[in-house]
Amino acid sequence: MKLRDLFGMCLQNLRRRKLRTFLTMLGVVIGCCSIVIMVSIGVGMGEAQEKLLSEMGDLTLITVMPTGSGDNAVNIYDSTLQDIRGMKGVVLASPKLESYDYTIRMSTGALDRYVASWGTVIGMTPDAAEKLGYTLKAGRYPDPNASDEVLVGEYFAYSFADTKRPDGYNMIDYWMTDAEGNPPDPYFDPLNAQIKLQISSYEENSKTASKTFKVVGVLKEDYSKGYETSQGLILDVNAQQNLIKEFNRLSGKKTDQQKQTYSTAIVKVDSIDRVASVEEKIQALGFTTDSMESIRKPMEKDARQKQLIFGGLGAIALLVAALGITNTMIMSITERTREIGIMKALGCYTGNIRSLFLMEAGSIGLLGGLFGVLLSEIISVIMNLVSAKEKVHDLASAWEVLGEYGGRMSVIPPWLLLFAVGFSILIGLVSGYYPASKAVRIPALEAIKYE
Repeated sequence: MKLRDLFGMCLQNLRRRKLRTFLTMLGVVIGCCSIVIMVSIGVGMGEAQEKLLSEMGDLTLITVMPTGSGDNAVNIYDSTLQDIRGMKGVVLASPKLESYDYTIRMSTGALDRYVASWGTVIGMTPDAAEKLGYTLKAGRYPDPNASDEVLVGEYFAYSFADTKRPDGYNMIDYWMTDAEGNPPDPYFDPLNAQIKLQISSYEENSKTASKTFKVVGVLKEDYSKGYETSQGLILDVNAQQNLIKEFNRLSGKKTDQQKQTYSTAIVKVDSIDRVASVEEKIQALGFTTDSMESIRKPMEKDARQKQLIFGGLGAIALLVAALGITNTMIMSITERTREIGIMKALGCYTGNIRSLFLMEAGSIGLLGGLFGVLLSEIISVIMNLVSAKEKVHDLASAWEVLGEYGGRMSVIPPWLLLFAVGFSILIGLVSGYYPASKAVRIPALEAIKYE
């Protein structure tokens, strides 16, 4: 018997008992839908947790710190960063040199009219800002070959006081916004401004080293990246080192010309999945590390456990549906015993008879799975819109809610749909195996006599 003939007979038998087929398939639809919706809630919870963590900081960043002291110290050198850059998955390994040990003074304008007596100054490699995902509000990233180009935070210019105005009235508060939420204009446009950076010590009559830098980009404030995106200044770490060396030379302090050590380094990995392995390799070198991985892993494990629990509850409904398929097929065999005997008498192979019953059971599973995932999608959309009803005002806002990462109650990834349909088909085939085997064991003569 050809496959086309078997398929035709399968559809004919299913249509012949429409109500029974519908009720059996309905059980599969409910079971399949239960699995998809339950698991989708778990996936949605996982997305929400990941979004929460990403708002706290970049999940692919690792902060590296030296350990020990004296002869037992494990310090971060340029050679250390070079070794880390060679690790698989690392896209950036940059020092993060902060000028906490020095007094910072910045000035700009004609005759250094505008002065900031404090500030956050960060030294990193020229490509660090772009690879770390610092967003530009204006301008561009520094040229790697131009050591005098710098980036500043969004509200950097508000740190400056006008020396020609009296104290208490010489600074602009960017919190004093207008009706539309826009802050007042600062004394100067920071983009393309010439900033004179001076460093000295806290000692009285300290020497001062200075260098003028050109601002080429203004960053958008993002505290998850660092305070430097608000009121800080980011420059080439080599330029910062040279400025410090110049200060030490003027102060008569000896500088180690052989090896520069760093108090902190930032490592960025190309994928969240590789953070743990890279972090382990860095720790194996003797360094202390810090990342969001220690928080993400427990939360991810918790979300996965909830997915399994929810999926298990949905699977119970599908197993109940499997019993319905088995019952339907056994009843079908009882009613079609004479038909089976005639098929055997006409020379039909037992394998064809088994295939026919398995095809019927599998078709019920397939149709139930397809309608189940379709119903799941509809229910998922309704759940997401209802849970975020305060954000839904029109079709555009509704579409935006349905596509919002981390803000959806139910998330159905493509793999879940494929799994649900495949599992439904498997349930149908497994449920139909025993009835199919029972059908082929019925003797032909006995089956023909059956009334």
